[in-house]
Formats: sequence, structure tokens, C-alpha cells
Amino acid sequence: MSGVVALQAFLSGLALGTAYGLIAMGFSLVYRLTGVISFAHGDLVVGGVFIGVLVVLGSTPVAAALDVVHSVGLAVLIVAAGAALSAGVYLVAVRPFLPGVGHRSTRGDVLGWVAGGLAAGLLIREVLGLVLTQDAYAVPDPLRLGSLTPSGVLQLPGGGTVAVRTLGVIGIGLAVGILVERLLVLTPVGTAMKAVSEDPTAAALLGLPVRRLVLVAFVVAGALAGLAGLLISPDRSLGVDDGVVLGLKAMAAALMGGLGSVRGALAGGLALGVIESFVVASSVLGPHYADVVPLAILLIVLALGRRGLRSPLREDLE
Repeated sequence: MSGVVALQAFLSGLALGTAYGLIAMGFSLVYRLTGVISFAHGDLVVGGVFIGVLVVLGSTPVAAALDVVHSVGLAVLIVAAGAALSAGVYLVAVRPFLPGVGHRSTRGDVLGWVAGGLAAGLLIREVLGLVLTQDAYAVPDPLRLGSLTPSGVLQLPGGGTVAVRTLGVIGIGLAVGILVERLLVLTPVGTAMKAVSEDPTAAALLGLPVRRLVLVAFVVAGALAGLAGLLISPDRSLGVDDGVVLGLKAMAAALMGGLGSVRGALAGGLALGVIESFVVASSVLGPHYADVVPLAILLIVLALGRRGLRSPLREDLE
């Protein structure tokens, strides 16, 4: 692999990894407060995108050029739909099976919330499938990042090129991911969530609205999932069932960074995206292994029984 190809693969991997990282941050945030792995989380990405597109376009998705009003509306709707779907999953499929304040030390009906999450994800896919009957759709780009230059690409050292949209996705994804992580550390809401994650009973006795904070965590996780879909869906054909693989890849990223660490989840997503991109660019493996390698990483991390590549002693809400 030449240096130019490696640089292109690295940048493409970072763009893909920011999306994985944003989804993984939601996994980790929800797990940190509840001990629940939201199995419907990947479907929120696809659900948010398709709901936004169907509302704005009023028809099945096509890669149409949008004016400013429709672009802004679509971007807002996708993120809002992801947040609303996540809140619905919590209220209907997860909360009924959590005891008391829902901390992982009292997991409650584990089979209930696992089955509820899986059922919620399947319901999202089935409902969308009633309207979207094709295997995949081209989705419009409301951010229109490729229009920042006449050609839509930038020259790299050595003669290679990179899409302007790729750099825009990296910038937006990293900026939002870091901002959310800092807000969780520095704001009163973030401090309250940390208290809930450490001892929900004590947090409740101190007057903290534990269930409301858990709902906020699900809403933030869903909004991040919607944003991830907004960033990556225009670069590929998107199908109703794609959320399953996206969710599994994001789970691998969350485990790589240490499940429960928001900062680690973002780092794990970036690492996984770069690995996948180099696999695709490799002359040995190639695009056919794009999904195989991340899922293999997920199985390896699960088999090792480790909480990712970070120390399990770090229990702060990162």
C-alpha cells in the first residue's frame, strides 16, 4: 500500500470512525447509568435518517438536491427523530424492566430489557420496511459539505485526493463528540449523571431525579445516533436492515474503549473506523471483509472478557 493510499484510507477511516464513535458514546452513556445495553441502538441511526427523509421529501428517499430550508429541516429532523426513538425505546421497552432507580447493581429483569430492546429494534425495522421496500436507498446530503469547493475534492500530498465531505464529517463528528464528553464532565447535569452512575440510591436520597436523568441519557444517545446517520448515510446506500450491523460495530467500538467510558467510546470508534478503512484498501483482504473484521473484533473483545483497551479501574464517567 502506497503512502498516498494509506493517507486516503486513514482519512476515510477517521470519517467512518467518528460515526461509529458517536453511536458508541450512546451505548456507553446508557450502560453507565443503567447497566443496560440498548440493543435497538443501531436501528435508531437508520430510523432517524429515514423518518427525517420521509417527512421532508414526502416520498421514498432519493439523492435529491435540497434548498437551505429543506436541508436545515432534514438535519434537525434526523437528529430529533433519533432522540425521540431512543426515548420511546427507554419508556416502552427498557424502563418497565428496571428495578427502583435502575442501576446495574440491581439489574432487575435482564431477560425483559434484553428482549424489549431487541423487539424495539425489530419493530423499527418492520415499520420502516412497510414503506421502504427496496434493499437500499440513496439519501440526500442536507449538510452539503461536498459543495464547499467546486470539485468537491481536495488534493493530498503525493497526488491523491480526498472528498471535502470526508473532512467535514471528521470535523463535525469530533467537535460534537468532544463537546458532549466535556458537557458530561463539566455541567451540573453531567455531575448528576455521574452521581447516579456511582450510587443511584444515594443520588435519589439526595433528591436527584434519577429516572429523568436516565431518560436524558437515552435522549442524548439517540441524538448522537441520529447525528451519526446524518453524517454517514449520504456516502452510501442505506437499507432498513443496516442498523443491525452499525449497532454491532458501534458496540465493538464501545468495548474497545471500555464500555461505560464516553471518551473511550469515541476513541474506540475512531480506531475501528481506521482499521476497517485499511482493510478495505488492503490488497490482501479488500472490501468484502469490511464488515467481517469489526465483528471479529467484537467477538474477540467479548471472548477475552475485558472492558476494552483501557483500565477497568477507571470508573469515572468519561
